Amino acid sequence: MAKIHPLACVHPNAKLADSVEVGPYAYIDEFVEIGEGTKVLPHATIFNYVKIGKDCNVFPGAVVGAVPQDLKFDGEVTYVEIGDRVNIRECATINRGTKASGKGITKVGNDVLLMSYTHVAHDCTVGDRCILVSYVGIAGETDVDDWAILGGSTVAHQFSKIGKHAMIAGGSKISKDVPPFCLAGHDPLTYVGVNLVGLRRRGFTSEQIRTIKDIYDLLYYSGMNISDACEKIEAGFPQSPERDEILNFVKGSKRGIIKATVISNAKLED
Repeated sequence: MAKIHPLACVHPNAKLADSVEVGPYAYIDEFVEIGEGTKVLPHATIFNYVKIGKDCNVFPGAVVGAVPQDLKFDGEVTYVEIGDRVNIRECATINRGTKASGKGITKVGNDVLLMSYTHVAHDCTVGDRCILVSYVGIAGETDVDDWAILGGSTVAHQFSKIGKHAMIAGGSKISKDVPPFCLAGHDPLTYVGVNLVGLRRRGFTSEQIRTIKDIYDLLYYSGMNISDACEKIEAGFPQSPERDEILNFVKGSKRGIIKATVISNAKLED
């Protein structure tokens, strides 16, 4: 049976696994499902239509499942789905989806860290092993792919996309899509190189990293437009997961990708 503090407010119909712990003054609504080992700490709030996985921590002041801050929302049933081993730190907020224009569900993957005061808006998707540093705010229907890191106080325009293994400097304003494997910084936000340190830490080989860098050199510094550069990349580089990840992202971008600085600071060390 879940360990619920007597000062907590938990609806009797909420589905809590046996090893869930709920601290004093926490609030858990009726249509909530929480997996094994998860802790809901004092003064955390979980509203209706939320599913939280195993071994998560919801810290004081966090609010999960509030209705979307979207004027088109009309009270329909929409959802928040949180994966396993997610840390939702103090005063972070995750809103439900909206069906008017979105998918009707906001998703956060596994092994994610949402630091204090982060905001995940309606219909956003945050992939596995992402980090949103304190005060990051991602607007509705933003997609943050696996392993991406958003520096503190970064804000993302609605419908933005951040690719896998991208790392974005603190205080950035994301108004264009950020391709995978990139470092991005400056104002306005630009491509400044390949995320060398992150890729090495995650087991990418020097050959893989070199391929990624060569692709971005062609994409950004060849003088070709995006369409021509993509054709050149597809014809000139052997098929690989990294090549295909970049091409699919760039071709599928609706907002357009960020531009590059005049000179890339990405250097490959053997």
